[in-house]
Amino acid sequence: MQPNPNNPDKKPADRLLKMPGRRDRGPVDFKTRIAEYEGEIMAIATRDVVTAQQTTTIIQAVEIMTREGFRRLPLVDAGTHRLRGIVTVSDIIDFMGGGDKFNLVQVKHGGNFLAAINEGLREIMTPHLVTMPVAGSIADAVDIIINKNIGGIPITDAEGELKGIVTERDVMKVLTTAHSGRRAEDVMKSSVRVTSPDTPIGKVCEEMVKCRFRRLPVVVDDLLCGIVTATDIMSYLGKGKAFEQLTTGDSAEVMGAPVRSLLSGELHTTTPDRNIHDIAIEMIQRRVGALPVIEDSHLVGLVTEYDLVKAFAER
Repeated sequence: MQPNPNNPDKKPADRLLKMPGRRDRGPVDFKTRIAEYEGEIMAIATRDVVTAQQTTTIIQAVEIMTREGFRRLPLVDAGTHRLRGIVTVSDIIDFMGGGDKFNLVQVKHGGNFLAAINEGLREIMTPHLVTMPVAGSIADAVDIIINKNIGGIPITDAEGELKGIVTERDVMKVLTTAHSGRRAEDVMKSSVRVTSPDTPIGKVCEEMVKCRFRRLPVVVDDLLCGIVTATDIMSYLGKGKAFEQLTTGDSAEVMGAPVRSLLSGELHTTTPDRNIHDIAIEMIQRRVGALPVIEDSHLVGLVTEYDLVKAFAER
């Protein structure tokens, strides 16, 4: 199996992860550290980006993103390769019932989900993008991630041609080459929205879009039994599971299933006192975007890639 082009196993900057860390080195000036890589954004970016066109159908895009494990798919002109927009997993969740893009199903197609998923991506894409130039710095990427809360930044040249993409995870790999004295409880979100196993998938989509979340812990009596991500919901569609029981093609059938049907048996967690450097390394190795924080069997917080990038960059 070929490496995932948008999330390759090895990048030039990955060698930094192997650099020895010294816990006694004292405070690190991250502004100076980041400046060392100024103009080197392409050293950590994915260059060979999998793309689609505005005419690619929604279901084709979902299948590509599910198969490759992407959270975003840039849209370019077939001839010039100029960037025209992007479709993210959040756009897909919005379309599946979470927000305004669900109108494509409900209004234009009268609730017929099977008809709506064959529309072109131009119907749900995000057209106005925050991008970076090829000569951009890692400090620029950190600023965009933290202040604009964007997890994936397309990189373009002067003509608008897509040259690469850099993600939160790419930046986190560089910033975590130094140790930190901070712990999970210092950076985690302690006020965490949760859902129950019997909540319909459609309601979870609504919650994610309304609150701009990509994941929701699933709890019963304050005990964590799983975590559902926007990618899990997209995969429900992309792997065809959404259609197995489909009889009428109505969106209510697709989105009415309980969220428990999306939970896998594997659940990775961390504890409040764990060092954020170790958490970051585990998240990189497991290729997960967040870890629930557990204390005395109860959910007390959530640590995301965004939280870690922000924490390391603040040093």
